[in-house]
Amino acid sequence: MIKYISVVLCLCLAACSRTKSDIVEAAGNAPAAEAPARPTFTLDAGTSVRVRLQETLDTRSNRAGDRFTAILDEPLVSGDRVVVPKGAEFSGHITESRPSGRFKGRAVLALALDSFTLNGETYDIRSNQASRVSKGHKRHHLAWIGGGSGGGALIGAAAGGGMGALIGAGAGAAAGTVGSAITGKRQVRLPVESPVRFTLKNPVTL
Repeated sequence: MIKYISVVLCLCLAACSRTKSDIVEAAGNAPAAEAPARPTFTLDAGTSVRVRLQETLDTRSNRAGDRFTAILDEPLVSGDRVVVPKGAEFSGHITESRPSGRFKGRAVLALALDSFTLNGETYDIRSNQASRVSKGHKRHHLAWIGGGSGGGALIGAAAGGGMGALIGAGAGAAAGTVGSAITGKRQVRLPVESPVRFTLKNPVTL
């Protein structure tokens, strides 16, 4: 009888041990609870992006391909939610930089944005080109050359009468042309902190 009871107890203990082990194993294989999905927001194509340059850009010293950084000057929103706060850092490049000629040709400086950084993540973007073009030369040159010619004529007339006036006019025009060549270059310069506005060409999901 005692032997029979001992066998029953052993079987019960073994069954309990196996059941506990199965429970632990099942718990270990159970999938971990998933973290709640982070909400996503989209900046639509056409979103206006106003930034302030963090360095000076100039057609005299910068060339196409040069990089620049800028700080967001106005927050970007999706619906009624601010998704990119003011102060976020943007990166871009110069797409065109053409210096002015001495007698013709306007200086051109064009920029585009490439990406921005938010919460340690970098988001690639495509923007339009923001361009600046210098003023033309024509009126400036006429003022220099005409002024030089008039001044030369007055000097020549005082020195030698009518013939001196003609000679003086030619010399004055030449001097005016040289002055125009020296001062006629008109460049595009965007100082640090200059505001520049871009437009997104593609939607961006955050």
